[in-house]
Amino acid sequence: MKPLPPLLLILACLATPAGHARAFPDPGQKPAPGNEQPQVPLSRAGYRPEVNYQLQCAGCHLPQGQGAPANDVPNMIGFVGNFLRVPGGREFLVRVPGVAQAALNDEQLSALLNWILRRDGIAGDSTPADAQPYSAADVAAVRHRMMDNIPGTRAGLIRAMRDQGIDINDGMPATAP
Repeated sequence: MKPLPPLLLILACLATPAGHARAFPDPGQKPAPGNEQPQVPLSRAGYRPEVNYQLQCAGCHLPQGQGAPANDVPNMIGFVGNFLRVPGGREFLVRVPGVAQAALNDEQLSALLNWILRRDGIAGDSTPADAQPYSAADVAAVRHRMMDNIPGTRAGLIRAMRDQGIDINDGMPATAP
């Protein structure tokens, strides 16, 4: 089959029904009923930490924190507090990309981390009894420092946990000691 000459191709495009063309948004279009108010950014919505968990974390870590090891997402239930037991672990929890890049302000993020790490919540007994809660200032101090090697950093923290005799029950494949 012979290609169409350019002029014929242009004419064919111009003759295409307008319904098949992409429509440009109408700047004067009214919002659908119920959507008259502009959306409030999540960082100003004022949701409770458990709601922010569902909106920001549950997509990967699942609703109860059980994780999805097949997708390289660790279980947090009864385990995540162990990061507070090793040097660098407290900072790591803030710098994990899903945490650091969450659409929450520093105060909301500190409240979310504190909620996750509660001894009567996801972290359970894995959180040390003397663990200090995160403050907005704690989060702001490290949140924007990018981590170059997330798997390597995590593996080092897991090794430090093993060196302390901490049972690694995060659902992830065991790494060499």
